[in-house]
Amino acid sequence: MIQFGMPTLIENRTLEDNVALCSSLGLKFIELNMNFPEYQVDQLERTEELIRIAKQAQIYYTIHLDENLNIADFNQLVSDAYLETVRRSIEVAKKLLILRDQFGDRSQPLTLNMHMNHGIYITLPDRKVQMYDRDFDTYMRSFAAFRAKCEEWIGEDEIRIVVENTDGFRDYEKKAIEYLLESPVFGLTWDIGHSKATREKDVPFILEHQEHLIHFHIHDGSENPPKNHLALGDGEIDLADRLRLAQSRNARCVLETKTVEALKKSVQWLSTEKH
Repeated sequence: MIQFGMPTLIENRTLEDNVALCSSLGLKFIELNMNFPEYQVDQLERTEELIRIAKQAQIYYTIHLDENLNIADFNQLVSDAYLETVRRSIEVAKKLLILRDQFGDRSQPLTLNMHMNHGIYITLPDRKVQMYDRDFDTYMRSFAAFRAKCEEWIGEDEIRIVVENTDGFRDYEKKAIEYLLESPVFGLTWDIGHSKATREKDVPFILEHQEHLIHFHIHDGSENPPKNHLALGDGEIDLADRLRLAQSRNARCVLETKTVEALKKSVQWLSTEKH
């Protein structure tokens, strides 16, 4: 059976509100989103409180790293801050493994979801030049250091950093992701709504590396007009096909809607549809 969870919802001001909703809907986990001020790393490090609240509801947590995370920033002061954030987030995840062991599936590693930061670009009269593409060797040196550090920080613990598709991987990002996937501590997230809204441009790359898929963001979407984060059943995605792949990969699935109403509708869709 697929383990379904929910994202951090902006309508819920507190962790307790999110946990109460998660429990009431029969979901297994919450993906704590570090874009929110209340889930910055210093707040997540209050793990005793997080564990106490989760145990009462018999759920567990995964983590969504800050979407601005940029470990390849050319300013070393900036990239060092992001690296330290990842290190401390991994330490939090290690302490939260006890919840996965008690309320989740021990065969699934605990995940820290990350986006690829595109970096800045320079606009020329005839084209845009991505700085990470222009200085690709510098970019890849940052990812080599990042991979080595994550392997050291995670060690033998059942934790994985999973790279999510957003608005289309750049070619230089694909090379960096393939390098990360050579390491056992990295995997892939397939956000099926993002890929639908970008005309499935990332699907060939994702399917080519599907053996690394261990996490899904499940929401409905459309291509024209481009929409995502819709409740399940409100878009154009072949959800049953995507869920079959998730199950075959033993992947954890976040029902990544943005509102409580859409989340409830998605849970209802799952309860009535056959997958």
